[in-house]
Amino acid sequence: MTLAPMEGVVDVYMRDLLTRIGGFDLCVSEFVRVSRHLFPASVFHQYCPELKTGGKTAAGVPVHVQIMGGEAQVMAENAALVASLGAPGIDINFGCPAKTVNRHDAGATLLQWPERLHDIVAAVRGAVPADIPVSAKIRLGFSDKSRALENALAIAEAGAAKLTVHARTKMEGYRPPAHWEYLRPIAETLSIPVVANGEIWTVADYLSCREISGCADVMIGRGVIARPSLALEIAALQNSPSANAAFDWPKILKLIGDYHRLIESMASGSRQAGRLKQWTKLLGRTYCESTDLFTSIRRMEDPADILREVEQRLGYVEA
Repeated sequence: MTLAPMEGVVDVYMRDLLTRIGGFDLCVSEFVRVSRHLFPASVFHQYCPELKTGGKTAAGVPVHVQIMGGEAQVMAENAALVASLGAPGIDINFGCPAKTVNRHDAGATLLQWPERLHDIVAAVRGAVPADIPVSAKIRLGFSDKSRALENALAIAEAGAAKLTVHARTKMEGYRPPAHWEYLRPIAETLSIPVVANGEIWTVADYLSCREISGCADVMIGRGVIARPSLALEIAALQNSPSANAAFDWPKILKLIGDYHRLIESMASGSRQAGRLKQWTKLLGRTYCESTDLFTSIRRMEDPADILREVEQRLGYVEA
């Protein structure tokens, strides 16, 4: 199972926390948008500090570096540098739906031109050593799904080792539902692994996605942020169908404290507070207690005050 990249959410600290919990065998970093020039190594170390520790999280899970851009040669040059820095894999983002990204010839806007997808993947594949896998992530299309299979084939024929498909178009954004049924013909046609992504919030969603899509593997992002035990629950289900690995609310409070300690090295206290509040709000999708906690801390700017509130609630529920 793969931990999805989420800009500003699944950073090095969240990757560390979630892979320690378990259930993941691969992570993908936040995307590095490359456009007109070769970035220095410091940029890639900023987005993927794990490059300095063998390309793995503290729990030993590999982290592939994700790059995004529309110029094949520039993408290839940056991929070669990333490989030289020790990345265990390169992932290419053709799925980002953000308007600012798409306006600058990157992300999901490229899904309108299968030949460009092919050229970018081929250039990156040719620029990195053969033992370093190159993968890509797409959506089902830009404004419609008519080119989903054509785009997937273009990427596979260019030499990608794996393809992740977010089961919505760019124009559909993140609005439910995810159209898992469109993934089945892709998975049945391609000779490389196809990974399903989109609207996997629970174990039941995972099972439905696998059955409908025909994909053997999934990538989860927002689902595991809202339910930190999700990957562990899925892994436990595979080993023991009757197992229950779901976390209760006290365990989540402890995780929030762990996350605080991981991000203490951030220079800005307001940034620390922002990250803590952001995650607490997202946890509200699964835990109603987190919505109440977010209401209490939303105006706090000192991370120590937030941690104090968390510890006070933890002491109350454990009493």
